[in-house]
Amino acid sequence: MAIPTSRTKEKAEIVIDEIKCSGCGLCVSVCKDYGLQIVNKKVAVTENPFFGCIGCGHCMAICTTGAIEIHGRELSPEDLFQLPKKESTANYDQLLNLLKTRRSIREFKEKPVEKEIIDKIIEAAKTAPMGIPPSDVHVLILDTKEKVRNFSLDFCSYLESIQWFVSKWFVAIMRPFWGKSNDEMIKRFVRPLFQIYIGSMKKGENLVTYDAPLAMYFYGSPYTDPADPLIAATYAMIAGESLGLGTCMLGGIHPLIQYGKMAKKLREKYNIKYPSREGLFVIFGHPKVKYAKGIQRTFASVDFKN
Repeated sequence: MAIPTSRTKEKAEIVIDEIKCSGCGLCVSVCKDYGLQIVNKKVAVTENPFFGCIGCGHCMAICTTGAIEIHGRELSPEDLFQLPKKESTANYDQLLNLLKTRRSIREFKEKPVEKEIIDKIIEAAKTAPMGIPPSDVHVLILDTKEKVRNFSLDFCSYLESIQWFVSKWFVAIMRPFWGKSNDEMIKRFVRPLFQIYIGSMKKGENLVTYDAPLAMYFYGSPYTDPADPLIAATYAMIAGESLGLGTCMLGGIHPLIQYGKMAKKLREKYNIKYPSREGLFVIFGHPKVKYAKGIQRTFASVDFKN
């Protein structure tokens, strides 16, 4: 038995070199599938793991003697790398300062984002934690202002074709099914959003993606942990910020391209492979504006249980 993803439905193979194994038991302690055990002072594969090896790589990464190899589920010993030295990583204050400087930027210079920077953003985003490996996150990259604008034009044309979704009669019919909060969001946010997107685009102003020189759409497959695309998008946003780019998350596109025949046609045109429970667009560009101060944010609540 193995946990399925869109990329593989087989469990990985655990290969143990008994000669190299020191019997320290570190690999056993980090395998949460209970797939490893110590037998006669050597590590061995158990007969009854929970699911079968999912290819997280923990055992291979923690082994100090190189006695364990994982093969399968898009993982192999070639994927191992030496961890950076602690002194080369950001400390808390450095990380916090980076996060504090980030604001949503929607004003960009007429300058493309270099391919080298795009590659670095993707490399950083790939380190995001995932629910079940291998990652089922997919990324659509629109790497020029023209591509970003064309997507926005197509998106607005699509919205025009489904304006019934925010019509008074449809919202009235659906209110008992989707509840008070959704009803309020449709009336006060989604319906005005349709008007803003479509109306501004007809006037030549792109308020969907703001004519950013780079946009990335992170989405999943039917097997994806819903959080995975959002975490990867967040990592990409932070990476972009560290590289001197302005960034902005756009939450108004993803939910509207998931259902119906017209949504499917739009996804197919842009090779968006699956409808996805969760997903997120992030735009990037060399910022045209610079903020002098930050704004203190808060959570709705922070409760420590007694």
